Amino acid sequence: MLELNLRAYSAAQTLSGPVIFDRGIPDIMGYLTLSGLLVRSHVAAVAKTARYNARVFLAPFWDEIFTQDTERKQTRAEAEATCAVMRETYTALGYEITELPYADIGSRADFVCKQLVI
Repeated sequence: MLELNLRAYSAAQTLSGPVIFDRGIPDIMGYLTLSGLLVRSHVAAVAKTARYNARVFLAPFWDEIFTQDTERKQTRAEAEATCAVMRETYTALGYEITELPYADIGSRADFVCKQLVI
């Protein structure tokens, strides 16, 4: 997972304009923490050096749209805990969290676009 995220990060460095990642290198740290696993020093080091924009967007847990299916196997409690650990992880790494609004997908996309500094 770290290798794939690093490849995507490196590829994005060659692009002009904003690039939006659905998940980032710090998410690996968050998932390890959530699973009660050790965050190895090389993972933490990469998360500290391969930096994204100082401001990141966080989709908060939203009970009204929560669902489980073959792709989303987390329980409601796990999904809430995932949101909390991602907030903690990104904050600990010095990122500024901008929470996405509780709104339809189009409105969320519009919100992100309005927030981008181009």
